[in-house]
Amino acid sequence: MTGYQEIDTPALIVDLDVVEANVAEMAAACRGIRLRPHIKSHKMPELARLQLAAGASGITCAKLGEAEVMADAGCDDILLAYPIFGTPKLDRLRALKERARVRVSLDSVEIAEQVATTGRTEVFVEVDTGLRRLGRAPGAPTVALLRQIAKVPGIVVAGLLTHAGHSYSATSQEELRKVAEREVLDLVETAALYGEELEISVGSTPTARYGAVVEGVTEVRPGTYIFNDANMIRLGVATEDTVAARILTTVIARPAPDRFVVDAGSKSLTSDGAGTPGWILVAGRPDLEMRFLSEEHGVGRCRPGEGPAIGDRLELIPAHCCPVSNLFDVAHGVRGGRFDHELLVAARGRVR
Repeated sequence: MTGYQEIDTPALIVDLDVVEANVAEMAAACRGIRLRPHIKSHKMPELARLQLAAGASGITCAKLGEAEVMADAGCDDILLAYPIFGTPKLDRLRALKERARVRVSLDSVEIAEQVATTGRTEVFVEVDTGLRRLGRAPGAPTVALLRQIAKVPGIVVAGLLTHAGHSYSATSQEELRKVAEREVLDLVETAALYGEELEISVGSTPTARYGAVVEGVTEVRPGTYIFNDANMIRLGVATEDTVAARILTTVIARPAPDRFVVDAGSKSLTSDGAGTPGWILVAGRPDLEMRFLSEEHGVGRCRPGEGPAIGDRLELIPAHCCPVSNLFDVAHGVRGGRFDHELLVAARGRVR
């Protein structure tokens, strides 16, 4: 677990055997409905193609830049799960639609009118099922919006969409199950009130396996499952053995008997979840605890007089894998404890 001496640190390492197992497991869990994984978790065309080969019906992207990279890589069925506004983006969306089937999610008439200028477009209307981010409340508020959006020339309402990001605060599997069921039922009941058949698209790795078996769902959009992370371990939907992405780091200092310092800080791990118990885990070393990060340093605690020595290598499991992928130009694919090949993080930095 602490090898790969040919890889300089800090480095993003990806266990390809674990990735393949995770992809196969989620494909099996979603059999009978469409699986449309969110590629923001990895931003790597090679892994998007792996997901498609395993049965995914298409991919989900957050930003146009991600979608452009994935279309260049041959992904031709894309859900752009983000509102599009402004001439530069509309010009790019118009060009992207010439290369791939592109659907867009939105939650306002204003955005629908913008998207309509690019020609006939299928859209998903986002519903707020508890995250309090985008979307109106389920039921009558969303139905009123649906009727307005459906009147916009060139817009075809294909379905309803939501993201149960609030599931990350769950404290039990039963709570996750209830969030997943509610996520689907809110959309199904809203579609019934609207009076037309609509696709029902839900997401989030914590709820995906539960939501996939709720009657009425047609599509799920998990992302994190391909790598997993400390959040997924905390939620009980992953174990250390199913975490594929880790930060390989080197111990560079032992300034006190109970302290060690590694060469990976917030520029490698992000500050997501900072300070919460178990926010960053040291793989295979429950005796070590990460305490805080500065930009280039990770500071951990160990038992006095014990712990790693200068030069030792550790594998850190980040709190949230998605922003971590965006910090590296390449990932180092490994198999069986050996370096295999580099993976280009081609959509890194594509935030527009």
